[in-house]
Amino acid sequence: MKLIFYGHDERYAVEQSLLAFFPDQRPVYEGEDACEAVVRLCAGAHYTTAVTHITYNGQSARGISRVVIPAGLDPYEAERRRQKAIKLSFFKAARAITGTTPSWGALTGIRPGKLAERLLLEGRSARQVDTVLANTYFVSPARRQLAIETAQAGLRAKAELREEDISLYVGIPFCPTRCAYCSFVSSSVERSLGMMDTYLDALCREITGAAQMVRETGLRIKSFYMGGGTPTTLSAEQIDRLLTHLNGSFDLSHCAEYCIEAGRPDTISREKLEVLLTHGTTRISVNPQSLSDRVLSAIGRRHTAEDVERAMTLVTEMGFPHVNMDLIAGLPEDTVEDFRRTLDRCMAMGADNITVHTLALKKGSRILLEGSVIPSAEMVGQMLDYAGTALRGKGFVPYYLYRQKYMSGSFENVGWCIPGAECLYNIYIMEELHSILSLGAGGSTKMVDPAANRISRVFHAKYPQEYISRPEKIRENLETFRRFYEEMRR
Repeated sequence: MKLIFYGHDERYAVEQSLLAFFPDQRPVYEGEDACEAVVRLCAGAHYTTAVTHITYNGQSARGISRVVIPAGLDPYEAERRRQKAIKLSFFKAARAITGTTPSWGALTGIRPGKLAERLLLEGRSARQVDTVLANTYFVSPARRQLAIETAQAGLRAKAELREEDISLYVGIPFCPTRCAYCSFVSSSVERSLGMMDTYLDALCREITGAAQMVRETGLRIKSFYMGGGTPTTLSAEQIDRLLTHLNGSFDLSHCAEYCIEAGRPDTISREKLEVLLTHGTTRISVNPQSLSDRVLSAIGRRHTAEDVERAMTLVTEMGFPHVNMDLIAGLPEDTVEDFRRTLDRCMAMGADNITVHTLALKKGSRILLEGSVIPSAEMVGQMLDYAGTALRGKGFVPYYLYRQKYMSGSFENVGWCIPGAECLYNIYIMEELHSILSLGAGGSTKMVDPAANRISRVFHAKYPQEYISRPEKIRENLETFRRFYEEMRR
């Protein structure tokens, strides 16, 4: 669908609205297209008005929305209101043509819970927030509940933070094989085995520099998370070397959680788990994504559902305080019935965290490149609806929530846990409650100044070889982080 803008350039907001209503369409800005959306924004003496006119498959409809933006309003708030008008105008036009209302209504973007959080901070009750989400943004009852509950979890986590708190992330960009849905920067073991020790050399040097910067800046580590890739692709000796250096470099006495993403069951062994426990790991992930062998084969996994169960038995026997399992709704070859069986088996395995993702069709993934057949948006909706009901029935509650571009059905990813077993790192990063200092290849450091409502990012060298060969980029990123806090405290 061709998108034509007048008076603004809010591409992201409109593109997300487009994908929610017209999943078969992709945004274009040049050339001719029989389907088009003209989105105008005009600032008047009192109101700022957005008007969207959509032409789709021979049908046309118009949507209008207006907001008040008084002179002198905070620029961030003024921008938020302009986006609100644009999204609602597109929503009204698209709903008139399709006759459908997406589960998230007119809400777009990565963090739909942000609106619920803002309304709660204004002093509104959960019931009043629910009314706003329903009447202004047309959000479905189940998604309104998700937004409110995850916003409340974020506010509880926020209340326990101090100004000097940050989180630490270490990236291990290696995996046994590359999954069909993956677009992360990661190298398979077959192609990168000889690089792993050299990568750890560079990473340990960065850890040394980062720990010195954190001490000198007066910051403290509130949570630690090692992800990837699959960190347990490393050998037990390599993991021991890395975590010994990390624990000896940083002061982790205020660290509330120590999280390691094991991920793939074909990388998990008793020896590696013993190393993790020795170094103080309090939370581990075992991420099957599916417990259907047919689906596992379709996404390029070299393990079976039985391997997952063996890994979970080992993890629970060894006494890790918290265990997470990740599932994805909408994978190739999956069915609603198989997804339900997967979730039921995961709940029976002893995990106190279960994250239910919706498949995101990411550029560069094999699913897109190979044209894999995936479940319909309606089927994905049935999977997610079952997950919400079943997890609540077992005492799980939602505690963090986010969305991505090109998700099946424009749905969401939700972290569920037994109360008290929340992964704080997930809340901190998704709710942008404080800075995340990222070390290693492929990551990004997010610097957060809550008082000024300011967020800055620096991106790391994308690939392991580039990371190894560019130590000046590592030093530059750490210095940028230091300057951010020096400026924030002035």
